[in-house]
Amino acid sequence: MFSFLKKKSPSPEQADTEAKDSPSTSTSTSTMGKLRSMLGMGGSAEPGDSLAPPPPSTSEAAPPPPAEGIAVVDAAEHAFSPEPQAKPQLDEDAAGAGADAARQGWMQRLKLGLRKTGSSITSVFTGTQIDEQLYEELEDALLMADAGVQATQYLLDDLKRRVKEAKATEPAAVKGLLIEALTDLLRPLQKPLAIGAQQPTVIMVVGVNGAGKTTSIGKLTKYLADHEQTVLLAAADTFRAAAREQLGVWATRNTVEIVSQAGADPAAVSFDAVSAGKSRQRDVVLVDTAGRLPTQLHLMEELKKIKRVITKAEGSAPHEVLLVIDGNTGQNALHQAKAFDAALGLTGLVVTKLDGTAKGGVLAAIAQENPVPVYFIGVGEQVQDLQTFQAREFAQALLA
Repeated sequence: MFSFLKKKSPSPEQADTEAKDSPSTSTSTSTMGKLRSMLGMGGSAEPGDSLAPPPPSTSEAAPPPPAEGIAVVDAAEHAFSPEPQAKPQLDEDAAGAGADAARQGWMQRLKLGLRKTGSSITSVFTGTQIDEQLYEELEDALLMADAGVQATQYLLDDLKRRVKEAKATEPAAVKGLLIEALTDLLRPLQKPLAIGAQQPTVIMVVGVNGAGKTTSIGKLTKYLADHEQTVLLAAADTFRAAAREQLGVWATRNTVEIVSQAGADPAAVSFDAVSAGKSRQRDVVLVDTAGRLPTQLHLMEELKKIKRVITKAEGSAPHEVLLVIDGNTGQNALHQAKAFDAALGLTGLVVTKLDGTAKGGVLAAIAQENPVPVYFIGVGEQVQDLQTFQAREFAQALLA
């Protein structure tokens, strides 16, 4: 749950000092180039160039309702203290109703997104009796959904036990028991993303090429900004030509700052971003990194270097190391999770593109073989299509 903190506005003198001391940021090289052209200055953006986005809104509207799946910790070391304000009951009721409606809308999109995976499993329960053939067909369906051998066997054994205890006689009842079994298996993956124990909370995001890493960072930025968390982005993917520009678009769209420099060392960009986040008292620093395969050992070593340099900038950072994995890859996603975990010590996963695959059962394999928390799942291209992972929601949507 979110517990929101109202930040005190800095005095003019503090603001001047902050502007002088904080590392420079830029929205993108192309934007800075236009400014230089307008001012009669040639050349591209230099490390000292900066362009601050529009100031955040100071509207006194009631904040969004607490979000499921993210815990904002009230840290004693924060430079600001909570200032709770009483709100009319009507506003709270309206906010709660809005949150419920939004979650129901997400549940419908999740059901549609998981339809390719779930249809082959639920078709098993259309028969008239519970027998070995039903269990054999269910085993095949789970394996085809990339649940993996270990998770499939675990689910079958657990399901048979539940059927016996419940004295179920109808296949439809077995489906309900499978939802319970799958929920229990996935529940260890359900963990809130803690924000606020440190300021800033530094989140390093990694993944293979094409997994949707930069897009997921943009959606996560929107999610955090909507819940009054100040975010600073680090464009540490300096290899892909369009990566900085893509992240810059998300920064502009969400009205957040970005540290970016063409051709710079990724570790140096990460260091500057963490330093900027500290000096400007941002809640979260999101560090984008270049996509790579875990078999590319020299590139994996570079990721380790980025992590070490982040620690130099802030001794306790990175506080989260998130792996973005493409749900379409099935069992390969499990192999990626194991490899990146061994190299970097993953703290969480973001599973994307579950709407385009029949392999969504891979979450069961991850839960059984390498239970790294799944903070977010995605089932579409829209911003609202990235939401916090809830084990029961996923099981119900999969087997609807």
